Amino acid sequence: MSYSHVIVEADGGSRGNPGPAAYGALVRDPVSGKVIAQQGRTLGIATNNVAEYSGLVAGLELAAEYAPEASIEVRMDSKLVIEQMAGRWKIKHPDLQPLAIKAQGLAPFGTEWTWVPRAQNAAADALANNALDGVPIPLQPETAPTTATPAPAASDQQKAMRGWGASAEPPTQLFFLRHGETVHTVEKRFSGSGGDDPALSDTGQEQAAAAAAYLARHGGIDAIVTSPMRRTRETAAAVGERLGLSAVVDEGWVECSFGDWDGHTFAEVQEKWPDALNAWLESTSVAPPGGESFDACARRARSARDGLLARYPGKSVLVVTHVTPIKLMVRSVLQAPMASIFRMELRPGTLTEAHWYADGLASLRSFNVQPSLV
Repeated sequence: MSYSHVIVEADGGSRGNPGPAAYGALVRDPVSGKVIAQQGRTLGIATNNVAEYSGLVAGLELAAEYAPEASIEVRMDSKLVIEQMAGRWKIKHPDLQPLAIKAQGLAPFGTEWTWVPRAQNAAADALANNALDGVPIPLQPETAPTTATPAPAASDQQKAMRGWGASAEPPTQLFFLRHGETVHTVEKRFSGSGGDDPALSDTGQEQAAAAAAYLARHGGIDAIVTSPMRRTRETAAAVGERLGLSAVVDEGWVECSFGDWDGHTFAEVQEKWPDALNAWLESTSVAPPGGESFDACARRARSARDGLLARYPGKSVLVVTHVTPIKLMVRSVLQAPMASIFRMELRPGTLTEAHWYADGLASLRSFNVQPSLV
């Protein structure tokens, strides 16, 4: 079995720092949640940071062996490792530099580096502790696919063409429609999943109708999926009525929660929460007070996307959602840095189209298209 995208989870620890150390690493299929391969090994006497980097290297080696064609998201609870591998922090310690260089050589272009809370890295942590305790660790756990066969390595030309979709099978076409205008849109207020849930304005209703007409003119779609928020459900209903389809609500496509900032303008947030705003702008791993970070939103949106690719292979699906999930999907397709989402602007009622191929490649076909002008 080949995989188009996998998650590498890694951890390491030292009982003494430095002291007896070990690492744990695993490769997970994000669609089924099954562990494809895992490893836990002792390192002798080492520091926590060396153990964590050793776990990262082991996880990337497992991914190269069991899913050589897959794109990778690395999830670790080590802020140091994630920030250094993402290029945001310098690697100064001489013991870490060779491990970091090895990890960089193993990580495919576009690898996503995601910090997670310790509780969300429990599986890798358990592997490291089991290794220290002498508990035998099978390379492929019972929950993993027993017939998994590594796909052949891509040629240099194929790697250079990533994003064009070399697969002969038809791609899954996802059309991302940002909901129509609301009062918060006009006033440029934060409007996340934890705040008010305004309805579409008259202009927003017109934008939804224009999107429905555009999709009808261009061949229609096979299914509609929508965020549960009122403005997206109203937009989806307008399109569904025109195309004869009922929308399916998927919580994964809800807008990011902006916590205490919901309902406020950027200027108001800057005045009331200047330090929190600066921290949020500097790192996508930082959440607004009481809200959700962009990194967390990205994980949720990727999981929702993987579900659609599994349920609708080769089909055309309209996803009625919000500005943040759409920008995160575009960033993912382009393999751009997370900070790139701050440089994208999406008007309400616009369409963005991306294709995902059976071999895991993806391409951006259009961005921020205003249906009423096409």
